Amino acid sequence: MRDITEDLHAWHAAGKPYAIASVVAVKGSAPRELGAALAVDAEGTAVGSVSGGCVEGAVYELCVESLQHGRPVLETFGYSDDDAFAVGLTCGGELEVFIQPVFPDREPAIGSELEAMSAGEPTTRPESPAADGRGSALTARPESAVGAALSATVAGEPIALARVIAGPADLVGRSLAVRPQAPEILWGPPGASIAVDGDPWSATGAVSPGLDRVIARHARAMVESGATGTIAVGTEGEGQDCGEPVTVFIQSFVTAPRMLIFGAIDFAAALVRVGKYLGYHVTVCDARPVFATRRRFPEADDVVVAWPHRYVQTTRVDARTVVAVLTHDAKFDVPLLVQALRLPIAYVGAMGSRRTCAQRADRLREAGLSDAEIANLHAPIGLDLGARTSEETALSIAAEIVAARHGGTGRALADVSTAIHHAPAVPPLESGVPA
Repeated sequence: MRDITEDLHAWHAAGKPYAIASVVAVKGSAPRELGAALAVDAEGTAVGSVSGGCVEGAVYELCVESLQHGRPVLETFGYSDDDAFAVGLTCGGELEVFIQPVFPDREPAIGSELEAMSAGEPTTRPESPAADGRGSALTARPESAVGAALSATVAGEPIALARVIAGPADLVGRSLAVRPQAPEILWGPPGASIAVDGDPWSATGAVSPGLDRVIARHARAMVESGATGTIAVGTEGEGQDCGEPVTVFIQSFVTAPRMLIFGAIDFAAALVRVGKYLGYHVTVCDARPVFATRRRFPEADDVVVAWPHRYVQTTRVDARTVVAVLTHDAKFDVPLLVQALRLPIAYVGAMGSRRTCAQRADRLREAGLSDAEIANLHAPIGLDLGARTSEETALSIAAEIVAARHGGTGRALADVSTAIHHAPAVPPLESGVPA
């Protein structure tokens, strides 16, 4: 949904009703990832995609109908073989799509209330539960949570949006947005902060008093790791017993993953462009100020003049961070790789000839790295594409990063029998220090 967030935020701010269709489950081969979304406003304008074209028409109609009757819908689309004209996925996979209507004009004034709460002032949000004990009629609507998620995402702040997609009819569609909050620890009306494992996080929206804290705990873990997926709650041991399981789809919206490029050379300039295309926040670092300049790397998010091993010790990294070492100079490479190969990050690659890589491995052993740690180094960096130019080399490096990220083999699809679209792995939690 991130790719259409700005459109949704504009619709929401203008008070336009719209419906969001989100991919909440994928089985087998499917063209789009969890969280991919198509949205339709009240005027029939559509943005985004859930299938790359296979079922867009049917999902569009479901969005229009959802806006008319005002109810959420969970629909499954599978492989269509017997009837060539039936709606289905020709790739043989299966998608579950959740369609949620959103009416911003029914949203409580959460912006002013959140500001009031942060200032310690009273709010006007109703706190009394509905007769069924599952939250007030006003706060149970999804608009507050969806609006909070859109605002945070546009502002570049991490947040998780949790939506009930299956379970008791009166809970389906209820939503909760969870994000980091100020030091106060409160438990009260939706929009205040809640204590999750002793740490304060804010929750906007409501599912039910018995489930909000449980859902928020799961949402916190998922937003910290950048994960998206479904959980089952509402049974004994997982919050309020609702009599039947409650399925919640939690989508994380986090900052862009980082690509750290060490070595301000021509190959780095090409890799910056590819990294930006893939959605990374790209940093170029080199100890030589004559090379590490904004003029040479205008498309990089950051250009840093520093010794690489010192920079990697002090910058923020997480399980999605990738490191590309392009200097192939031992005085820079070895101290840097000793640090980088001991970090819980996604990928570390280093440029160099096979002879250079072998000599570097010996130096890393002498510096104290184990064979297991050295085995995590991709060197020579990149896949065997026969690359010659800087751009082709950058493509080779990016292809290896994508393969490592999704568990790909790096071989031609025609030569393998594995699934074309690999299931995403859930990375560990973030580590390091703020940039």
